[in-house]
Parts: sequence; C-alpha cells; structure tokens
Amino acid sequence: MWRFAAVSQEASVPRTRHAVRDRLLAQGMAGERYQELVDDLLLIVSELVSNAVTHAAVLSPEVVCELAITSDRVRVSVVDGHPYRPKAQQNDPARPGGRGLLLVKSITLQAGGECDVERTEEGGKVIWASLPLPTRATAGPGADPDDDPDC
Repeated sequence: MWRFAAVSQEASVPRTRHAVRDRLLAQGMAGERYQELVDDLLLIVSELVSNAVTHAAVLSPEVVCELAITSDRVRVSVVDGHPYRPKAQQNDPARPGGRGLLLVKSITLQAGGECDVERTEEGGKVIWASLPLPTRATAGPGADPDDDPDC
C-alpha cells in the first residue's frame, strides 16, 4: 500500500494527482495498454481529493491518498477526517456542482470496477474505487451507474 498525505487545500489536488501518476508509471503502468486505466484513476483521484478539500477541510486538515495494486486490480482511496458520508447526486444541469461522485461512480462502473464509502476507525471516511487491470482482450461495456445508490 502506497500512501500520499497532503494538506487540505486546493493546491493538493494536482500534487496528489501527479504523485499518483508517477507511482503508477513507476509500477509499470506506462504505454497504450494502461492509458485508459491511468486516465480514469487520475480523474477519480482529482475528484475525490477535490471533494475532500472542499467539504472536509474544516474537520480534516490533511487528506491521504492510498494506492494498492494487486495482480488484477488497482484500488485508489482518499481518506479524510470528516464523518459525513457523501452520496452521488443526481445529474441536475441547473446546479453548478455536485457531479464529482456521480462522475467517479460512472467511470468506475464503466471500467468494470466498484466504489464505495466506508467509515474509518477514527470516525472519518475513506472513499475508494477499485478498477480492473487491463487484459489483452477488450472487456465488455460496464454497468449502468444509476444501479448503485452510493459511491
């Protein structure tokens, strides 16, 4: 498990994204075979860290991004100290924001992965997404993102 801690501020979003990208590349996830997976993971990291910075900074001066790579999956998690469990909002074009978790859920399910929100022992939360590593064969289409209420 690789961990990257950052201060809960907007500048931490690109810093964390770059750190995750560098770690994925160091783990051999370079080239065309991994491009879509890396792009998806970086977008997920951006959204989750941005949400943590925006909504949890008052109670969580630090956010932690964790990356775990197994033989068939990559799991990215963002941990903060705020107890609120967010839910993916419905897409409402009249609202200026609120689509981050919906986007994470959609990307994750389209890639054949899963995502969830869990409590930490300290009373905060961890939001995670787990995506399958690409195989030589092309996978079929993902599930409908509206089937899962949380992410």
